[in-house]
Amino acid sequence: MLSPHDIIIKPIVTERSMDDIGENKYTFKVKKDANKIQIKNAVETIFGVKVEKVFTMNMNGKMKRMGKYLGRRANWKKAIVKLTPDSKSIEFFEGI
Repeated sequence: MLSPHDIIIKPIVTERSMDDIGENKYTFKVKKDANKIQIKNAVETIFGVKVEKVFTMNMNGKMKRMGKYLGRRANWKKAIVKLTPDSKSIEFFEGI
């Protein structure tokens, strides 16, 4: 069994993700094989909030080049978590 800290890898801090905080949506990079139920339980356990809905998407790694050699960054999974209206905000994102 994976611990919640193994499922949630890191938060994603971009302009768009910061705008979504006004709608109670928070964005995280998550483990590639985690499902929506595991992500929901991990966020509720770590941050002590109630999750209404989870949106997930698989992100393809970008093509990168070093001289004449081509390579690709690793594929990863992104999760956007929508909190319930009566839930408090996640304190990690408050100072950003």
